[in-house]
Amino acid sequence: MPFLLKFTKLMKSEPKRKRKIGNLWVMDESKCLSAEEIRKLRQHCKNERELGIQEKKFSKVRNWFMIELALNAGLRVEEMASLKHKNLLLDGARSSILVTGKGEKRRAVWISAKFKDECLEYIKYKRDFAYPTDEDSYLLNNLKGTKITKRALQKFFKNILKETNLPPHYYIHCLRHTYSTFFLKASQNNYRFLQNQLGHSSMTTTQVYAAVVESEGRRALENLFK
Repeated sequence: MPFLLKFTKLMKSEPKRKRKIGNLWVMDESKCLSAEEIRKLRQHCKNERELGIQEKKFSKVRNWFMIELALNAGLRVEEMASLKHKNLLLDGARSSILVTGKGEKRRAVWISAKFKDECLEYIKYKRDFAYPTDEDSYLLNNLKGTKITKRALQKFFKNILKETNLPPHYYIHCLRHTYSTFFLKASQNNYRFLQNQLGHSSMTTTQVYAAVVESEGRRALENLFK
């Protein structure tokens, strides 16, 4: 048998080596704010907004809306930074935000009537501060009125954590995780709707939040007959 043919046959008979699978990313409660932490965060930002209006500091107003946007729409940081006023569809009863996500995929993210009112309120504040609100202007602009960076939003969030004495291990993307877990609780585990809201191409990605929701269910068993 020619050497090359013999070698090829030998290689085919060798068992295939299994690829080493690294540590899979796991969702747990450490990546989600609690109800009390959310209340504390929102109250602080609301107070800062009022202070910003009095002191004419737009950054405090913008940071309030940044937190509300993340908690009420569950957007990625880059998606928030890229939003323009034309992406807000606030005219009808069914309001939404048009988002361009990963892979340039576009989706409509539905928002509540309450958050719609906050969007309109924020736009009014922007006009009061003489910032542009035309359809091609950025929603979360910097103090120069131009597009804000993803890194700046991350930095603003870390500063807010310090001001509110919230755990420093949180990062702004945790607000997306928080939105997801609280939505599942409120919707009785409507994963399909959440998948569309988050822009996940696979349901498997969305189902990582089951770990957090189910852990609360297990704790509830301890109080079942109390």
